[in-house]
Amino acid sequence: MAVVVQQEFTGSTVDQFDEAIAKLGIPAGGRHTESGLLFHYAVATDEGVEITDIWTTREGFEKFAQEQIVPVTREVGISPPTSVEFFEVHNYNTAG
Repeated sequence: MAVVVQQEFTGSTVDQFDEAIAKLGIPAGGRHTESGLLFHYAVATDEGVEITDIWTTREGFEKFAQEQIVPVTREVGISPPTSVEFFEVHNYNTAG
């Protein structure tokens, strides 16, 4: 079952996230390196940065997060998320 992952990073900046994405080798606006990711976006908020993803499985997200995201975000000075929520996806569409 596909899941939405919503994360808030209070006190973080989009510049830090851009640096993390570059270190992960993921081009902005390009294809993600992990096939389990269906959709991703990041937005600046008044408090920091909010990330929303859709993954094919929660387990796929958690594996990628632990093996890839956590080490890189630590390296660039991003603190752990202040909020993480998971929602089962009822339906989603992609560009044709």
